[in-house]
Amino acid sequence: MQTVEPLADITLPLPDRRVGKVRVSYSLANSTRLFVTTDRLSAFDQIVAVVPYKGQVLNQLAAWWFAQTADIIDNHIISLPDPNATVAVAATPLPVEVVVRGVMTGSTSTSLWKQYEQGKRSIYGYSFADGITKNTLLPKPIITPTSKGEDGAHDEPLTCEEVVSRGLVDSATWNIVQDAALALFQRGQEVAKKAGLLLADTKYEFGIHPDGRVLIIDEMHTPDSSRFWELSNYHERLAAGKEPESLDKEPIRLALDAVGYRGDGEPPLLDPSVVDATTARYIKAFERITAATFIPGEYPIQPRLMQALEKAQLL
Repeated sequence: MQTVEPLADITLPLPDRRVGKVRVSYSLANSTRLFVTTDRLSAFDQIVAVVPYKGQVLNQLAAWWFAQTADIIDNHIISLPDPNATVAVAATPLPVEVVVRGVMTGSTSTSLWKQYEQGKRSIYGYSFADGITKNTLLPKPIITPTSKGEDGAHDEPLTCEEVVSRGLVDSATWNIVQDAALALFQRGQEVAKKAGLLLADTKYEFGIHPDGRVLIIDEMHTPDSSRFWELSNYHERLAAGKEPESLDKEPIRLALDAVGYRGDGEPPLLDPSVVDATTARYIKAFERITAATFIPGEYPIQPRLMQALEKAQLL
């Protein structure tokens, strides 16, 4: 991963400020952007909690994964000037989220399990037999694309054929995306297994570099975009009808699911213990996967920029 110093000269306010659910980005020179991660956590397409250290874990773990998978596909990262910040190529995102699933699971309306539970047997263009139980392994990982939701709406499930037939992504680019997604997921499963974890499913986002290359962008294989389960007791818990022990944001998903929240209206106030448990899972996932100790970082981004971000309550 190339390391540069693109923040040497900053003129505030930075142009083209874009606020996402969990990060904020700004334009920099030479077709690059500054992405600043926050501790905000989203579920059911809404901000539902603030999880301490989540932003740093997400930012640093995603960069670690990008470095481990650079032989599969190029990524958008240029440098990490701060624990919460990344300078990246200003790629054009594809209008499709690429979810790869290795398990029949999930609690949102687009998940395999929720649709299967409702009686559907043809989901995302794949056929499923009767009698499959929740949280069981699929014969092989499958790609389940969704259109990117607008105005907080849940994403629309698509088949791989519809991605091309609707003109969302051209066939040549989509072939590259499919091959990369499955290879990235396989690499993720291999690394997770070595860490004693099971990568159940994950979301990838791809974009187009200004020079036309396909890139993996956003984040990958973090507790925000993936489900990581303890492998040592997975089968035991499955046999007992228990939820797998997770190292992701599943405690928050389940807490919201338990009170019937599906993203409509103001999210309920979560018990602090659920938030604390999620923080612990995020840090544990980082340490298990990278085999490194998580040390909360300081903020060496230029003071004027930091002051501006803090004033806007972005960190």
